[in-house]
Amino acid sequence: MKTHFLPYFLSLTLLTVLSTQAADIQGHDFNKAKPISNETCTSCHVQSEKNWRQSDHAKAMMIADNSSVLADFSNVSVEHYGQKALFFIKDNRYQVTISYDDKSDTYPIKYTFGHFPLQQYLVETEQGSLHVLPFAWDARTKKEGGQRWYHNYSHEEIRPEDRLHWRQPLQNWNGMCADCHSDGLVRNYDAEKNNFNTQFDNINVGCLSCHDDMTEHAKAPAKEKNSVDIVALNNPIGQWLRGVGEKTAHWEGGKRDNAFMDNCFACHSLRAPLTDGFKANKPFLDQFTPNFIAAPNYYADGQIKEEVYVYGSFLQSKMFKEGVNCLDCHDKHTMKIKEEGNGLCLQCHGAEVYNVKEHHQHNNDSTGAQCVNCHMPETTYMGVDDRRDHSFKIPRPDLSQTFNTPNACVQCHDNKLNEWASKNLEKWHGKPKAMLTSKQLLMTLNSGQAITLEHHLSVISDDKLDVISRATAIQLLSYTTPTLNANFLMPYLTHTEPLIRLSAASIATLLPPIDRINGLTPLLQDKYKAVRVASARSLVSSDIPALSQPLFDKAFKELTYSFDVNSWRGEGMANKGGLAVEMNKITDAEMSFKKSIEIEPYFDTGYINLADIYRSQQKSFQAGAVLAKGIKLNPKSAALHYSYGLYFVRQKKLEKGIPLFEKSITLMPDNAQYAYTYVLALDGAAQSKQALIQLKTLILNYQDKTQLKELGLYLSQKLNLRAEYNWFMQF
Repeated sequence: MKTHFLPYFLSLTLLTVLSTQAADIQGHDFNKAKPISNETCTSCHVQSEKNWRQSDHAKAMMIADNSSVLADFSNVSVEHYGQKALFFIKDNRYQVTISYDDKSDTYPIKYTFGHFPLQQYLVETEQGSLHVLPFAWDARTKKEGGQRWYHNYSHEEIRPEDRLHWRQPLQNWNGMCADCHSDGLVRNYDAEKNNFNTQFDNINVGCLSCHDDMTEHAKAPAKEKNSVDIVALNNPIGQWLRGVGEKTAHWEGGKRDNAFMDNCFACHSLRAPLTDGFKANKPFLDQFTPNFIAAPNYYADGQIKEEVYVYGSFLQSKMFKEGVNCLDCHDKHTMKIKEEGNGLCLQCHGAEVYNVKEHHQHNNDSTGAQCVNCHMPETTYMGVDDRRDHSFKIPRPDLSQTFNTPNACVQCHDNKLNEWASKNLEKWHGKPKAMLTSKQLLMTLNSGQAITLEHHLSVISDDKLDVISRATAIQLLSYTTPTLNANFLMPYLTHTEPLIRLSAASIATLLPPIDRINGLTPLLQDKYKAVRVASARSLVSSDIPALSQPLFDKAFKELTYSFDVNSWRGEGMANKGGLAVEMNKITDAEMSFKKSIEIEPYFDTGYINLADIYRSQQKSFQAGAVLAKGIKLNPKSAALHYSYGLYFVRQKKLEKGIPLFEKSITLMPDNAQYAYTYVLALDGAAQSKQALIQLKTLILNYQDKTQLKELGLYLSQKLNLRAEYNWFMQF
């Protein structure tokens, strides 16, 4: 059982004071010198504070004491693939001794991180740098399988030389997690020293993260503040209403301003920061560049696959298109859903239509009768955290058969096949509604299959398709064509939707140089920083006119600053190196790639890019040495094996390259380019028959067989094998 040694009944104010003191006692103080306090708000908004305390936001991060720690620290030992941890209490402090092989370290637990359904723990591995322990506490009940320690990667061994090891940058609180768990956080990363001086206003997510600094509002006379509140309460701008005969509600009233959701998206999205920390009530695209809804993070139909949070899903949905916002379903301070069960959906969807067996085809008291289980299926992340897909899709097992996408039917009925689900759905509801051709084509593209340029352009031009899907299609143009016509891209560079402009700016490198300059120069002063940064990135190698140079310089400064903000991890330094290459600053590029390797020795891209630098300088020995070192430290990297194989091809040593290509296929069997190169190398080594045999096996593994088919036809003709030629013609 957990030992308790401090009383729990602490007021919010006292807890804040004690938290600050505890931070001082335990080492680095992460509080700002002049923090903006939540107390500015809570002294007046008592009920809001009470509701907020019920939220996950209030418990996003806390000082590790008996009021916050949920886990069992009573000398509990846990082990995972040889990694051991002992959790104990000594000198009234929660501590851990963690070891791997012969190395053992003891740390005090400095902070709790989250609280349900799991709680993680932060330790200060060096001055100012916090890391998430690899073992987390399952906070669910014993009946649900909880009240236990478990490893964050429970099904695999994560050795110290793995990027995902808890001491590596990808598990670093300062860079990866901090900005979304504390108010007013800035990382303050020093790239030269490779360390942080991270500071925050408040330890958890409170008033500041959603409302910004309300100090001036707090100073206003009470009468003035109260009158504003009364006006807001007595003059609603509209509501969701369902008319006679309508299945779903529509918005009645003034046009909704849902811009506040940018505050939500700041954390509930997969994105790259453009600034060091972020501020509330500032546009999302002025502070972040979002990831689009493409593989490998999403399935071909846009359902969530990796841990992508909510933004990309919700923007695909009909809900978003109709003006639904987060607070229609979630309470603004507890953040819990407003109604349990189907009552939440029935706020807008007619019960007589949707909450009946004729619609859901399950017993009314069953899990299958719950709207969310069909339209918001769960995916488990972090071992125990079930999160729902916010794209609100209709289950389509017929599409699952074609595109290998999940659907709620066979996820629940896991002993059944998609064919079974499709037949039953058709029996109950008739044939599925025809899907937009553009949506089908985008799914084809997202599944790794080729489509024609004409079809690709038709996806982008279809304004019936949701904006984020169209923006995704624009970003994927480089997979379809090496060049673009200015007449096509120009309407999207001037589009009213910022996501469209952002995507078009990032792909504008496919334009001829003069068209690229003409199209992107106006975007250097776009309203949103993400668009300006993307435009500057695409113009780096262009000859900017003198009149536009100041605009470019300003946007370029924003671009390089965003790289600096992210240079605590290998990708950030590699991006700086890539930028230097385009600017022909080879020495700077070499230094950046070396720094990338230094920061993250288990990040393979740094080695590949550095080897390319040496190859361009005809320093073949150094190139080979870098790749060999990379493989030694990253033996599971398919990309490094492939690159090293190409190195030997250039050295005319095919016999050394072939095993490396073969290994790359083993490590990444879904990469058709690796298979193509392997077979081609076998042919080049006078092993054409063996190449053909291998190709006949490999080609079956890939959806897009175009390139491999052509290679098969070539080898069949070369060997004068008519039957083999006909076999490849079937694809």
